[in-house]
Amino acid sequence: MKPKPHHHQAQREMFCVELEQLVDAGHPLVQLGQQIDWAGFEERLGATYAEAKGAPGLRTRLLVALHYLKYQHDLSDEAVVQHWVENPYWQHFSGEQFFQHELPIDPSSMTRWRQRLGEAGAEAMLKETIQTGLRMKAIKPTQLQRVNVDTTVQTKAVRFPTDARLYNRARERLVKTARDCGLSIKQSYARVGPQLLMRQSRYAHARQMNRARACTRKLRTNLGRVIREILRQAPAPTGLLQRLLVTAKRIHVQQRTDQHKVYSVHEPEICCIAKGKAGKKYEFGNKASVATTSRGGWLLGALSRPDNPYDGHTLEAQLTQVRRVVGQKVLQAHVDMGYRGHGYQGPETVHVDKRRRGSTQKSLWRWMKRRAAVEPTIGHLKAEHRLERNWLKGTAGDAINAILSAAAMNFQKLQGFFWHFWLRLMAQLMSSFRGTSSMLAA
Repeated sequence: MKPKPHHHQAQREMFCVELEQLVDAGHPLVQLGQQIDWAGFEERLGATYAEAKGAPGLRTRLLVALHYLKYQHDLSDEAVVQHWVENPYWQHFSGEQFFQHELPIDPSSMTRWRQRLGEAGAEAMLKETIQTGLRMKAIKPTQLQRVNVDTTVQTKAVRFPTDARLYNRARERLVKTARDCGLSIKQSYARVGPQLLMRQSRYAHARQMNRARACTRKLRTNLGRVIREILRQAPAPTGLLQRLLVTAKRIHVQQRTDQHKVYSVHEPEICCIAKGKAGKKYEFGNKASVATTSRGGWLLGALSRPDNPYDGHTLEAQLTQVRRVVGQKVLQAHVDMGYRGHGYQGPETVHVDKRRRGSTQKSLWRWMKRRAAVEPTIGHLKAEHRLERNWLKGTAGDAINAILSAAAMNFQKLQGFFWHFWLRLMAQLMSSFRGTSSMLAA
């Protein structure tokens, strides 16, 4: 059922203090809450609810505000709800009239709401930050004509994969799921498996590789026995057990030199990506494309790719997303040498960074120097806005996490605009006061 309007009980809140009397009207979060089109969110996201089925849904403004704050401050679902109870500015931003002393929702409701939100809803949240910036004149329309595009790795919340660890984890998940389905597993290796895994890691640390490989082979053998026992009892499994069997079989037969290997039992779609970093030779996750304005560093798009495609093959999808978010055609896009040979034939002019002194125009040279500004933007997305380690499940979680990270960074920049506005205003007042004082002294 669609969310119902938020009504306050007059009897209960007779002696409560309104949030308008507690918060500073000039605070950036208060000012920003007045600029966002909350009614637009209700209209766009309310279409995902049924008219008269189930319990009334949670307030859209509350959930949108919680996700903005969650990704801005790099918090978990549980932490953002706990901080909401303690912060009157967060409550005021969420549309509350009186200070609340109880948790607004159960943290698990945010997970279910993100599933309902989807990639299109996350793009709507990103688009609203751009539209709000245009209404506040924090973003100039001319800034949306040139974009910088680059890719990075959105790592998944998985442990570093080793063959021994994958064999043991697949066996544990298979045994647990089979018993939940009513199957009787005679030999589960619940005691032997962890012991072998611990011995394997110690032998590998001591560079006793023959002993380590022997432990790995035993773990692989145990996994194969569990798979065969389950297939004898359930020749045609369904549901979760079937999916786990497919993943376990791939783990059991894959070799060191195989392509499209499985690196995680609960996230089998992740890839091993090498970006040439000195500190991280290999990263496990998916490739994410990011588009920013050449001036100002505003995020216009963040696209997740389930594979490890060539950078040039992500350009068309990324610029298409930018046009959806911005609502207009982008004139020029600037990319690095990793995009050479992209073959893009869209309406935008793509400039690959092939600067040569004496042959490159000065104007283009300046814009290509600005292309490097996308690198620190990606660093901030990873360090501060949850792009470094993605905790959301599946490819849908990858797409939602990347877009919400970009929306949160724009959200933070909008708050910073209010701080700078007041600082500029105070500086102007101080300068005018000093000028008046000097005239009077003269």
